[in-house]
Amino acid sequence: MFLLTREVRFIANPNGLGQFFRLQATLAGEPAPPTQYVLDIKQIDIAVRSRAFDLLADQHKPVGRLMLELFDRLHNCWPPGVHLQSLLLCANPYLSFSVIESELPMVRLSKKFEFSAAHRLHNPKLTDDENRRLFGKCNNPHGHGHNYELQVTLLAEPAANGSLFDVPALEQIVGQTVLDRFDHRNLNTELLEFRELIPTVENIAMTIYRLLKPKFSGAGSKLGSVTVWETPKTWCEYAE
Repeated sequence: MFLLTREVRFIANPNGLGQFFRLQATLAGEPAPPTQYVLDIKQIDIAVRSRAFDLLADQHKPVGRLMLELFDRLHNCWPPGVHLQSLLLCANPYLSFSVIESELPMVRLSKKFEFSAAHRLHNPKLTDDENRRLFGKCNNPHGHGHNYELQVTLLAEPAANGSLFDVPALEQIVGQTVLDRFDHRNLNTELLEFRELIPTVENIAMTIYRLLKPKFSGAGSKLGSVTVWETPKTWCEYAE
C-alpha cells in the first residue's frame, strides 16, 4: 500500500489579516495506469479546496468538530481504490491537529515547546576509554548543551460542544511538569531521573512521556506521544 500526502495551503479571510493554514491529506492506494500516480495531485487540490475552505474560514467552529467534519467531507470523494488515511491541520508552527482513520472519533492535538539543557553521555559501568570510544565528543566530562524542541501529542474525543483539550491548560501542565524542571539544567547532575539513566534523546523522550502521562488520566484526553528534537536532524518519538 502506498501513502501519498499532499499539502494544501489556505488563507482564511484573504481580504483581511487572515489566518494561514496548512492542511495535509494522506491518501492510501496503489499507482494506477497510465500515469502510475496514486492520484493526480491536481485532483487532491481541487477536492480539498472545494470541501474544506468554508470550514476553515468559520472562526467559530470548535476545532474538534472541525477536524471530524473535515475528515467526513473528504473521506468518500476519491476514485475507487483510493481512500483518505489521515488529515493534519497546522494552525501555526507550534500547534497542529490531526485525524487518523483507525483512531476515529479521536482527534490528535500536538503542541511544540522549547527548552535548553546540558548533558553528558557516559555509562558508569564502562571504562573511560570505552566511553570515549562509544560517545566521542558527547562524553566531554564538562558536558555540552542543546536547544531541545519538544512536541506533546494528546488524543481526545471531542466534547459535546466540539471542543478538545484546552491549549492553555496543556501549556501550564507541560510548563510545570517539564519545562520548569528541564530548562537550563544539567540533566546528569540536576535531575534525579538521569542519575542512573544516560540522558540520550531516546531516554529524554521516554522520561518526559512518563512524567506527563499521569497528568492526563481522567482529563478527557490521554497522552499519545512525546517527541524530542535534539537537533534539527535528530529526534525521537516515544509512546506506550
